[in-house]
Amino acid sequence: MIYAALVEALLEDGHEVPTAHLSNPSVMEAEAIVSPQDVYVRDVSWVKACDVVVAEVSTPSHGVGYEIALAISSGKPVLCCYQESRRVSKMITGNSSPGLQVFSYRTPEELVKRIRVCLKQVEGDLRQQQAPNNGRPTGVTAS
Repeated sequence: MIYAALVEALLEDGHEVPTAHLSNPSVMEAEAIVSPQDVYVRDVSWVKACDVVVAEVSTPSHGVGYEIALAISSGKPVLCCYQESRRVSKMITGNSSPGLQVFSYRTPEELVKRIRVCLKQVEGDLRQQQAPNNGRPTGVTAS
């Protein structure tokens, strides 16, 4: 429900979300037939092509951690959010990399509001760097 609300808000705001299909309740069935190599190539290409990575990190995931590290090492902004009551890896909460923002939220509505504020800030930063797309993220990979 939370991931679906996040994806819906990002799409409503005009962002491309290549991971939007992951908000579908039957995604596990569809993903079961995808080979590990195909998942790797697909997910790495999404991170490389996006302007911003939005990662919901309430549930531990080696894959999401890999995507976060790849984005950070590529100099991409990363927004990590998690449910306030959850424990999050200290590799995330203790990371002081430039471009990484980590925050908790209580409700899906609060999450969407915070993400929108953070993305406006990122858009401004990209605009200052004179991004070819006028600073508006064209691809937001939500994990």
